[in-house]
Order: sequence, then structure tokens, then C-alpha cells
Amino acid sequence: MLPITLMTAGAAAILNLWLAMRTGAVRTKAKVSIGDGGNEMLIRRMRAHANFVEYAPFIIILIGLLEFTTGTSLWLWIAGALFLLARVAHPLGMDGLPAGRMIGTLLTFALLLGLGGYAVTLPFLPHSTAGTSAVSAMPAG
Repeated sequence: MLPITLMTAGAAAILNLWLAMRTGAVRTKAKVSIGDGGNEMLIRRMRAHANFVEYAPFIIILIGLLEFTTGTSLWLWIAGALFLLARVAHPLGMDGLPAGRMIGTLLTFALLLGLGGYAVTLPFLPHSTAGTSAVSAMPAG
């Protein structure tokens, strides 16, 4: 089992549903079934949802592969939690929460860079756990 990946992916699915429902609520209120109808709030909600969908797969895949390769670790739990917080802050910022969008974006970019950079260098690091079974690095049970 990959508990960090499982938790992050599950929470991301719930966040995706929340973002879709927020967009749908504005669609219903504005009576716009296709496109954005020029409604600024609908455009913001659509972009916040699309932005989530653009970044979530990369982060979840990286967390999953790193967890599989190196085992479950506190720093990956923190990365998953920060990602989820960032992805809540971003759409709230799109709705007007001061600094929410910027914090969400910067955290997401930092996580992409950190996780991606680690994933790219991990196979070349001496004494890395790459190539070993992730099961052996995880607690039994």
C-alpha cells in the first residue's frame, strides 16, 4: 500500500468535485450551460478548476513514484498536505481571498520543482533506495 499517495489522490478527487460543484453553482446562477457566457466569476471558477486538473496529476504521480521508490516518509506526507492546502488556497484566491492565488501557485510550483528534481536525480544518487522494494521500507501490517 502507498498510504501517502492513496490519501493525496483521494483528497484530490474530493477537491476536484468541490471545484466542479463551485463552477456548476455559478453556471446555474448565471444560466450559462456551455462556455463562460462572459461571466467573470464563471471564468474564474472554470480557470481555478482547470488549473487544478493541470497540476494534480503530476504531483500525485510524483508522490506515488517517490513513495514506491523510497518508501513512506514524513517529508512526503508534508508534500502531500502542502499540495492539498495550496490547491484550496488557489481557488479561494481566484474568488478574492488576499494572497490565496499567489500562495497556492507558489507552493504548487515549489512542489513540482522539488518533487520533480528529486525524481530526476534519485536514480543517480549514491546509496539511494532506487531499485529496492518499497514494501521493505514500509512498516509491516
